[in-house]
Amino acid sequence: MKAKLMTLFAVLLCCMAVTAQNAPEREQSEKKILIAYFSWGGNTQHVAEYIASLTGGTLFRIEPEKPYPVEYKPCTEVAKTEKESNARPAIKNKVENWGEYDTIFIGCPVWWWTAPMIINTFTESYDFKGKTVIPFCTYASTYRDETLARIVELTPEAGHLNGFGAVDRNTKGIEEWLRTIQIIR
Repeated sequence: MKAKLMTLFAVLLCCMAVTAQNAPEREQSEKKILIAYFSWGGNTQHVAEYIASLTGGTLFRIEPEKPYPVEYKPCTEVAKTEKESNARPAIKNKVENWGEYDTIFIGCPVWWWTAPMIINTFTESYDFKGKTVIPFCTYASTYRDETLARIVELTPEAGHLNGFGAVDRNTKGIEEWLRTIQIIR
């Protein structure tokens, strides 16, 4: 009986040691990732979906209550007016189980040299304390860095990892970026 108890105790200690060694790996895999994005023309959505496919994260589309015009020029006029008036366009949906997410990607197109005003609405709607925020954006030619910096500014209570800017819907470099910031292996 004593020998069986000693063997059982040894097996238990061995299992505890293996569990302790794998704790950081298990802890990383248990972290929940949210990919929140606003997309008007589909480019940011395409990039967000690619990030989700690589990370296993949950997609959340930030949708305005009042849709933006579908034609480019009228949409830019609305976006410019929102920026100039420091507007907060209403969002028609909410993130369920916000508290369960540890890592939040926030993505958007570059509008008028920065993030669209609906991103302000989104970031002001949630508590980012204790979260890790990773910004990403899509752009045609410039203002990538300013847009990524704006998302960081909007989430001062969060920790931040380096962001990524994709030209249009090009996903080249995203997998390498996610490895560099240690979101995937």
